[in-house]
Amino acid sequence: MRITLRFSCLKNSLFLLLLIISLEGISQETFPRNDIKDSRSGKHAFTNATLVIDYQTTIENATLLIKDGKIEQAGASITIPKGYHVIDVKGKYIYPSLIDMYTNYGLPQVSLRPAVTPWAGAEQIETKTKGAYNANEAIRSHYNASDEFSLNSTSAEALRKIGFGSVLTFNPDGLARGTSAFVTLSESRDNKVILQQKVAAHYSFSKGTSTQTYPISLMGFIAVLRQTYLDAEWYASQTPRPFLDESLEAWIQNQRLPQVFDCDSWMNVLRADKLGDEFKVQYVIKGGGDEYKRIAEIKSTNASFIIPVNYPEASDVEDPFDALRVSLADMKHWELAPTNLAALEKAGITFSLTTSGLKKSSDFMPNIINAIENGLSETAALKALTETPAKLLKVDNQVGSLKK
Repeated sequence: MRITLRFSCLKNSLFLLLLIISLEGISQETFPRNDIKDSRSGKHAFTNATLVIDYQTTIENATLLIKDGKIEQAGASITIPKGYHVIDVKGKYIYPSLIDMYTNYGLPQVSLRPAVTPWAGAEQIETKTKGAYNANEAIRSHYNASDEFSLNSTSAEALRKIGFGSVLTFNPDGLARGTSAFVTLSESRDNKVILQQKVAAHYSFSKGTSTQTYPISLMGFIAVLRQTYLDAEWYASQTPRPFLDESLEAWIQNQRLPQVFDCDSWMNVLRADKLGDEFKVQYVIKGGGDEYKRIAEIKSTNASFIIPVNYPEASDVEDPFDALRVSLADMKHWELAPTNLAALEKAGITFSLTTSGLKKSSDFMPNIINAIENGLSETAALKALTETPAKLLKVDNQVGSLKK
């Protein structure tokens, strides 16, 4: 069976959601229980399965051993130890659960205000953020998603239905957005689903909820980010610190993490890359899905990408007057957007995939199939949903494959 069929028959496939949990047998339980505690270890053996170990390795008639939520062995001709619950899954596929590294899962919704204009009222020069933070409200590098995270059963179920088992979650607010958390989509307690607290640092060309008048333009956004890089460089060199700036302290510490930059077009991709080059930072860039328009320049950035698959809907051109309002550029993008992933693969660009921007998460797999029909290879699709995001986020020792 080809991977194309596996994607299209996803609901009939058995997905292994690799929910990494602490071993109760060797750890202290700090949460009270209102029932009888069962301390028996969870040991399961899935037999006669087709195991998709990773994007390039598939084993037929194989066995997968799980103990305490972690993989013990995966392969053919495995002897099942005593005490394992045997589950025969003949005719089914077991994949590593998919990973979305660009979500806001489990975090409060951000109500983004429109940019403040000079004629909209009195200027706000000073920040209104209370505390020892940066002078500009849009620099929120001190924020940590894990501090506000709480699992959302409805959202988790929708993502699990299409094969996702873990996600990176961040708050899309500000030019510097602080750090994200890497979490599973299980129904356990919040403190058990968070696998790592500070996984990546996030940036954008959007000031978010900041009510300060400055910056107000793209040029201003870039200027603030450049100034903050320079401020942080100076601040880090001062011993002792001349004053406390929690945002700059966090900015400095966050530089050791993967740096993720949100861009909504190929033009902003090149702008972000130029900013990164100036300060010797290689971003992982969330693209806009139109990278095919300047694929040579995109490749020259040497960046890895997070690509959405929210293709544009066909324009309503039934009425001749409506048809006149549709530009050639819009029509070409509608036609070529599904070829974007194939163009990235052909150019040898590393990318992962995200559900971000979709009106319905259920559209994700049909759109992936559309990309495959437009030239994306099946192995590249699976790699972009498993191994690539795991490696980019440095969590490949926990998720991304069916390995011990």
